[in-house]
Amino acid sequence: MKTKVLYIEDEPFLGRIVSETLQKQGFDLRLVADGAEVMSALEEYAPDICVLDIMLPNVDGYTLCRQIRALNPVLPVIFLTARGETNDLVKGFESGGTDYMKKPFSMEELMVRINNQLHILANHQLNTKDDFRQLGKYRLYISRYELESPEMTHKLSAREMEVMDYLSQSVNSVVNRRDLLLKIWGDDSFFNSRTLDVYIRKLRSLLSEDPDIEIVTLKGKGYLFLVK
Repeated sequence: MKTKVLYIEDEPFLGRIVSETLQKQGFDLRLVADGAEVMSALEEYAPDICVLDIMLPNVDGYTLCRQIRALNPVLPVIFLTARGETNDLVKGFESGGTDYMKKPFSMEELMVRINNQLHILANHQLNTKDDFRQLGKYRLYISRYELESPEMTHKLSAREMEVMDYLSQSVNSVVNRRDLLLKIWGDDSFFNSRTLDVYIRKLRSLLSEDPDIEIVTLKGKGYLFLVK
């Protein structure tokens, strides 16, 4: 079965080039040019992955990603954008993106990133069980991508769960930052390091309901995941 890619892009020339190239490489692809049409296409098409431009008519990519994440918490979403500022990068990951590419980009890199995102998701689903890990007043459901507290249940993206899973396996122990980067991203580049910072901030926010849980940054070392 072909991998289904929902590609959201309003630049006609780029949209055609990327669509034709991915289709020639064996992907099943649907192109959407208007942000207002994305959610209906998502439900009808049921893609395996989204490739999402940020600057779109009617609904911007950040808003769309939050809507996609609410509907499907584990669907990989790769942002495509001409904007490369750190704030844009942070906003992209905070809205639920799992990867980020700056324009212009090569088709070879895009295909590698698509396949990498699909591999991450498949590997995570293969190696998790539908049981929970107790963390203070939280329950972490690995295979369901959920962090549950008595007040509410938080849906996690696949990457958020990877970071949370790794940290929670070493409760009250030091987690080396470089080891974490290598385990999840495969390298410790500046880009991936900044991305990790985004996820750590997000997880701290989600865990803030319990004062007995803390992710402590140890400068030059990594993190200490404290559960009292």
